[in-house]
Amino acid sequence: MILHALDEYYRRKCDDPDPAQRLPDFGWETKEIPFILDIDADGALVQLCDTRELQGKKKVAQAFRVPMAVKRASGVVANLLWDTLEYVLGVDTKGKPERVAEQHAAFRARMAALPAQAQADVGLQAVLRFLEGFDPAALHHHPAWAEMLETNPLLSLRLHGDEGLVCQRPAVAQAVRTMAAAEDDEGGASAMCLVSGMHGPVQRLHAAIKGVWGAQTSGANIVSFNARAFESYGKTERQGENAPVGRAAAFAYTTALNHLLRKDSRQRMQVGDASTVFWTEKAAPFETLFGDVFQDDPDQAGAVRALLEALHSGRLAGPEGDNRFHVLGLAPNAARISVRFYHCLPLRELGRRVARHFEDLKLVHGPNEAPYPSLFRLLTAVALQGKADNVPPSLGGGIVNAVLAGENAPYPRLWLNAAVGRCRAERQVTYLRAAALKACLNRQIRLHPSSEKEFLPMLDLANPHPAYRLGRLFAVLEKAQEEASPGLNATIRDRYYGAASSTPVAVFTTLLRLKNAHLKKLNPARAQWFEKLLGEVLAPVAEFPAHLALPDQGRFALGYYHQRQDFFTKKPDTASPGTPDTPNVPETADTSEGAAA
Repeated sequence: MILHALDEYYRRKCDDPDPAQRLPDFGWETKEIPFILDIDADGALVQLCDTRELQGKKKVAQAFRVPMAVKRASGVVANLLWDTLEYVLGVDTKGKPERVAEQHAAFRARMAALPAQAQADVGLQAVLRFLEGFDPAALHHHPAWAEMLETNPLLSLRLHGDEGLVCQRPAVAQAVRTMAAAEDDEGGASAMCLVSGMHGPVQRLHAAIKGVWGAQTSGANIVSFNARAFESYGKTERQGENAPVGRAAAFAYTTALNHLLRKDSRQRMQVGDASTVFWTEKAAPFETLFGDVFQDDPDQAGAVRALLEALHSGRLAGPEGDNRFHVLGLAPNAARISVRFYHCLPLRELGRRVARHFEDLKLVHGPNEAPYPSLFRLLTAVALQGKADNVPPSLGGGIVNAVLAGENAPYPRLWLNAAVGRCRAERQVTYLRAAALKACLNRQIRLHPSSEKEFLPMLDLANPHPAYRLGRLFAVLEKAQEEASPGLNATIRDRYYGAASSTPVAVFTTLLRLKNAHLKKLNPARAQWFEKLLGEVLAPVAEFPAHLALPDQGRFALGYYHQRQDFFTKKPDTASPGTPDTPNVPETADTSEGAAA
């Protein structure tokens, strides 16, 4: 399913109207080549061109279409008319002159193996003359030569006056296509391709996939067999025969996946340890906007609004909504790549599920808070010290997987645990933590229907759950203390929040006794208002529980957050002052995350 979808995407991108986005034909690939040797027809070096351009703080090389790279580990095998400095020029950069001599000989032998028609090409003849008379001293004056000796970069060659490389000249390109077709017909096992359904030669070693965060820099594989434990049905020591994929299909899916994972791709995002790529069956604007929905950047809110607008306007109700959307999460696994998650669903359904995610997160908040929290902010809010390095590696991927699986799929239990843990450790129920708690609890309620109703974005005066009521109670007691002793550096939250949210019976008797001393400092009308509010909050609570389970600690935190936010929410002008439902509290502009905590 995954390889078939990537194969279809490759075929669509081969006909892309934008040449920069067009994928190479079978036998070719796109490669970033930092340096180009510009030579004339006599083989004389005209100049050494540095193709790199400064993008931000890094130099990024220009990408060129070149013959497909050979697969090598420790052996000496050369690419055709492009390779590292050691292979192309035979210059030793690592103190291994004998090996470099072998590499350079392999590079020249690869050119010598080309058909006669390609051998007669002017460009190839110029390359051979250049290599025969090359003198490294000719490059010593170049500003980048010292860097080249240190990094052993990729090189290719171009005939002076041509726009393309020598390997792209018609005669050489035709030879590459001919050799690729001949290789496809020769030797090796023949079987039905699992991707195309066609009978033909099986690709024994699949091309490496690069760009997966945490995997080997040289690339890793999705399909590979290198030990007897992975082999089956007598297909021993023949690697790719265990999962027969035709050579053309193997080229197609690896080329498409490497294209999606490239550095400047707008169709990839990093979700925890999962490098996530996405694409549509047919070209669509949302193909590149999906990443903005979860990313932490200025376009995030606009992307969410665009998606919700498309849903509400009915634009996705027609044929555009039938366009299937693919999301693939990849994670490193030693020398291989594991599939963390994969979803394929119509754009219409995808929009609904993403919209439901933000509806689950919807919560009353201060004016400076983001209405659509990004995944990065949600993750760092529940991490130790708010650092991304402390986010559990699998948490981000688990959240995205739950979003794409639908509204009845639970969020990772780890998310709820982390949010409750940070609230207790820091004694602060912030907007993002409360949003995470609401989303996790509502999905649990939805997954296991009971008499409990889902939590609202704002204070729910009718919610009778004891843990939610105790959270509200704690917020009211803290508010009474703040009004009785203005300017306090620490409140009951700093001392009692952890115990109150886990073992209420051990704490609330003390807090209610302290409350009496606080109310004595207030004017009688205000003290009476607090007493009425406390009575309303405690009405459904028959007794203080001895212990609150982890989900109930989340309900406690949510009740506390809702009640605190309600204190700083402007009430309608028609509200009756002094009633428990509409507290007569002066409005304040300080409704920030810190104030809500």
